[in-house]
Amino acid sequence: MADSDLYRLYNGLMLPKIAHTDESLNYLQNFQVKDDDIFAVTYPKSGTTWIQEILPPLLNGGDLTSVQTIPNWERVPWLEENQAPLVLDKFPSPRAIVSHMPCHLMPSSFLNSKAKVIYVARNPKDVLVSSFHFHKMATFLEDPGTLEEFTDKFLSGKVLFGKWTDHVKSWRNPELGDRILYITYEEMLQDLREIVKRILNFLGRELSADALDRVVNNGTFKNMKTNNMSNYSLVPDVVLDKKKSNFLRKGIAGDWKNHFSPELDAKFTAVIQEEMKGSNIRFPWDEK
Repeated sequence: MADSDLYRLYNGLMLPKIAHTDESLNYLQNFQVKDDDIFAVTYPKSGTTWIQEILPPLLNGGDLTSVQTIPNWERVPWLEENQAPLVLDKFPSPRAIVSHMPCHLMPSSFLNSKAKVIYVARNPKDVLVSSFHFHKMATFLEDPGTLEEFTDKFLSGKVLFGKWTDHVKSWRNPELGDRILYITYEEMLQDLREIVKRILNFLGRELSADALDRVVNNGTFKNMKTNNMSNYSLVPDVVLDKKKSNFLRKGIAGDWKNHFSPELDAKFTAVIQEEMKGSNIRFPWDEK
């Protein structure tokens, strides 16, 4: 199948047609952001499902009902996808919304609002491996070819939502001031409780010790993997072929080491370092 059958170009970004329509992108552009909206922004395969699991109970006192009864794409929808127009306008405030959009493609009402953003970054080597496996199982995406071929596409930005480096840099927008909290997937793995507390503090919210325990325990990878509202098991096999891979595969940091050759690692590292030069952005996984 040709790329054009699977993807649409939107301001230079490749988006899967299955979830992005003229209507949904129009809705994105004209969306009226409220001051108490909460956006969780990620580059694809950087912990979106995880944040969709954590935010609802954080915002409603630790109640897990929505997480256990509503699919994640309905409970915390993507602003740019076709589910958003169906559900977002009915949501009570504060609304939790996810997006893969770079900062400059957010709706014009966003920068002028007081809405808060939680930006989750992940080691791009693990993002690449996760995305590679996802492309194998997702029938609405092109076959990734070999890991080496897919790496070339990833580094040149010929993948969903463009270059990882562009995305990360776009969200270091000084205009956002203290409206944005930066966390990493790796920090969530290391100490989820600490990150949940940081998010609560950032949102100016509190939870009882019991409620905090509930949110943290529910938000483990093991629990998400068995939660049918979060593990994408509700999606038909013709869309996501579970025989090829699980949607929630390993949920670890450093899996790239099982896939990268030393040559691929050197090449990947060199390109990312070059692109991040002068940005002053430092991540826990950066070479010391």
